[in-house]
Amino acid sequence: MAKKISYLHFYFLHQHSLVIIPHTAMAHRVAFLDFVALALCSTLSLTTEPANLQDFCVADGNTNTRMNGFAYKDPAMVQASDFSFSGLHIPGSTANAVGFRVTPVFVTQIPGHNTLGISIVRIDYDPWGINSLHTHPHATEILTVMEGTLEVGFVTSNPENCHITKVLKKGDVFVFPVGLVHYQRNIGYGHVVDIVALSSQNPGVIIVANAVFANLSLLVSGYQGNNLSSQCAIKVDLMKCFDSVNWNYLFMMTGVTGFRMCYLN
Repeated sequence: MAKKISYLHFYFLHQHSLVIIPHTAMAHRVAFLDFVALALCSTLSLTTEPANLQDFCVADGNTNTRMNGFAYKDPAMVQASDFSFSGLHIPGSTANAVGFRVTPVFVTQIPGHNTLGISIVRIDYDPWGINSLHTHPHATEILTVMEGTLEVGFVTSNPENCHITKVLKKGDVFVFPVGLVHYQRNIGYGHVVDIVALSSQNPGVIIVANAVFANLSLLVSGYQGNNLSSQCAIKVDLMKCFDSVNWNYLFMMTGVTGFRMCYLN
């Protein structure tokens, strides 16, 4: 007759795993639980910014010390002004080629949120202004529309590359997962304002167009002759890339970003 073994069931939400441990293996069970607890704590510590060992670490702007974050001042020297910022109600100037402006509230603006793992920005958009394709390598982003109508979207990673998009109105909230390429675009005829919170004191930003075209010499060096100057050796047939193309909008955006019309024919 087979020996009957009772089991203790332990459920972990970590990576949707189910761990079943024999009741009879007492010593191994205890050791295994210690190992799992250590693994879970180690994993969680890698997915967030370092936790404080004191109440706060107010950034010290008067030191040249370099570290992961900012050097902090003596707590005895901390003041209320280190934890506050005024001006987020003031519209940012959108007098630029893309018609939008970011007003950041990072450690530079509020030294007291050094090491706290958060930041916030205000974004203003002119009609048809666009915050073009970009990504934040260090942070998840949550956006709340305060005024106007805003189209937002992000693209999932390979191999799906799925485009997730939605039109937001005043009071709507949208989340952009960490690291994914995303954008915002004012599709109305009025001003748009949104407030964005990010899960890092330094979310970072990579603008896709800048990353690809910032150094054209790398792209064209193989196409240069002895007597030829650097030229852009890129041609895109948009009709083959997309199901439909809004040519009026495309020409308008390429014009305001400095492309000459002769390159678009």
